[in-house]
Formats: sequence, C-alpha cells, structure tokens
Amino acid sequence: MDHPPPVAGPSVNGLLSPTAGVGSEPEFVGALDLGTNNCRLMIAAPTAGGFRVVDSFTRTVRLGEGLHHTGRLSDDAMDRTVEALQICADRLARRKVGMFQAVATEACRRAVNGQAFVERAQAVSGFDIHIISGREEASLAVESCANLIHNNRFGPPRGRALLFDIGGGSTEIAWIRTEPTLQTESLIGYLSLPVGVVTLSEQFGPMEDLTPARYRAMVDYTRTFLHEFESVHRIRSEIRRNHVRLIGTSGTVTTLASLILNLPRYARAAVDGSLLPASSARLAMRKLQHMGLANIENHPCIGPDRAPFVLPGCAIFEAIHDIWPMQDIIVADRGLRDGMILRMLRKATSTSRRSTRPQHVRQALSTQNLMQATGL
Repeated sequence: MDHPPPVAGPSVNGLLSPTAGVGSEPEFVGALDLGTNNCRLMIAAPTAGGFRVVDSFTRTVRLGEGLHHTGRLSDDAMDRTVEALQICADRLARRKVGMFQAVATEACRRAVNGQAFVERAQAVSGFDIHIISGREEASLAVESCANLIHNNRFGPPRGRALLFDIGGGSTEIAWIRTEPTLQTESLIGYLSLPVGVVTLSEQFGPMEDLTPARYRAMVDYTRTFLHEFESVHRIRSEIRRNHVRLIGTSGTVTTLASLILNLPRYARAAVDGSLLPASSARLAMRKLQHMGLANIENHPCIGPDRAPFVLPGCAIFEAIHDIWPMQDIIVADRGLRDGMILRMLRKATSTSRRSTRPQHVRQALSTQNLMQATGL
C-alpha cells in the first residue's frame, strides 16, 4: 500500500540544518514542501500557542508533469522547480532561521530520476531535501490538524478520526485513534494512493472537454484503491456508530469550502477550521462540472494555475466520501509545512526543558528511556 522507506539526500553546503537552534529559542523556523505540483515554503515565528507565519512562498512548478506516461521527471519540470528552489533559498538567507527542513513527496518517490534530481536541487539551493514516505506524509498531516481533531467546536469528542490529503501525485489517508481526555492522537493505519490531481488529469485526459462519464470513471478508478483499507479497518461501522470525525486537508476541500461560503476571494481565515456539509459539497462539485474549465479559471478563488486540477480533485474527494459517507467534513487549510514546523518546535521545547534539568536527573531519565526501549 505504500512506497519504500524514504531516501535521504547527501548534505550539500550546509546552509541550514534541521537541528540548528535545538535547545534554544529559534527566532524563525522554516519548512519547505516540494510536491508533484507545487513548491511551498513557510517561515514562522514561535509563539506561546504554536507559531505565526512571517513569510510564505508558493510556486506552481508542475514537477510531476508527464510522470504518469514516462516514469521520469522532465527537463523542463526540473528546471522550473530548481528556479523556485533558488527563490526559496534567497528568502531563507534573508531571515534568521534557526531550524529548517525540506521534504519531497510523490513525484520524487515515483520517478526513476527522482533521487538524482534531489541531489541536483540540493547542490543549487544549498539545503538538504529528504524524500519522505507516504506514511511520513500522513503523520505530518495528522500533526498539522491535531487541534482540529480535538476541537469541541465540532461537537462531542470522538474516539476516531479519518483524515485525507489530496495531493498532486498521491492521496494520503490516515485512520487515527484519539484520546479526547488527554488530547492525544495516534496513527492506527494509513494508505498512500498513487492517485493525485496531476496523475489523474494526465491519465484521463484534458479537462476542457470532461464528460460526465469520464468524470465518473475517475471516481470509480479512485474507489478501487480504497476497498481493501475499508475491509481491514471497518471504518464504515465506526461512522454508523458516530465515532468518527472526517477531516480534509487539500486544495480541493478548501476550494469547495470557499465556493460554499461564497467568498469574493480566497481567505484562509474563513476557510481553515470551517465545517463543510457533505450535501453542500456535492452540490458544489456538480456546479463545477457544469461551469467548464474557462469559467473555473476565471473564478476568483481558483485561478488558471489550479483550474485544470479542480475536477480531478473533486473526483478523488467524491470517491472517498462514497466509501466513507459522513454528514460533515472539517476543512483544514494546512499541510506538511505546518506539521514540520510544529514537530520542530516541539522537539526544540523538549530539548530545552531537558537541558535545564540537573545532570543526575537527565542521566536517570536517559537510562529509563533506554530500559523502556530495550524491554529491560
């Protein structure tokens, strides 16, 4: 159900380190997500409750363009991506970033020249880029959405949560056990579908003349990857018992939410953490099908770069909801960058607290952890 373990690229130039600033309070923390369609950078300042974004950059690079047909990253796609990474490196150089991590996902996992491209990108940008597994993607998505999973605003606590993240080259699904009293969550199982908005659009042809039959074929194709996961985890039975929260974090879900909210332009503050009724989402998807690509491009909440991938994303969303029908979906405008930053900040805080303990206490705790890890 997943890809091989992540392969880490070599250290190049050492511009920034994932552990730089650990044990102290970093002024800024940075995270970069190199996906199949977009290159995204976020720089944040730690706050008492988490972090505050001070700079962000997103460029549609279409790194996975043509990958479905060739199995390779094209020269043009790699050149576009390297150019975007150079811009990210310039932005990072202007900030005092204490900790930084960069990850690459499905396009680099799948392409036969994915690792070679990462090595080239590292040499140009000056920072390490790690190809992460689908499991790590799912874990980071869960990390970014933890406060939504436990938020009482969405009704009584639930013992389970199902999170999906529709990407360009893959879709990650996480089945989560929650402990409402402790405000903790753990991964029961995950699924990395080799289906994303880019790969689906390439497989099923251009969106300019998408027919209802071809749209339904995309939905049915995506559903075939979900049945085994359902048969293993029996999620539908938990849904019938009202034990599950459904959380969607992707451009598809946020686009549907912005349409339903009738926003004049996209506003993250209005969308993130909103509740999307499934019936309204279905109506919005039908509206998008009838709008046609030209009208989708002109919509102020979408634009021409994202327009070709809206309907493939809707097809993936619809397949997920067909298998796991829930009345409402919690919308999350957050992703891998948020999860990476939260994880780095937690590690820094934990390390800082340990470093302030007396030496004999730190040694005792270290020995206890070792005993637990080895089963002694």
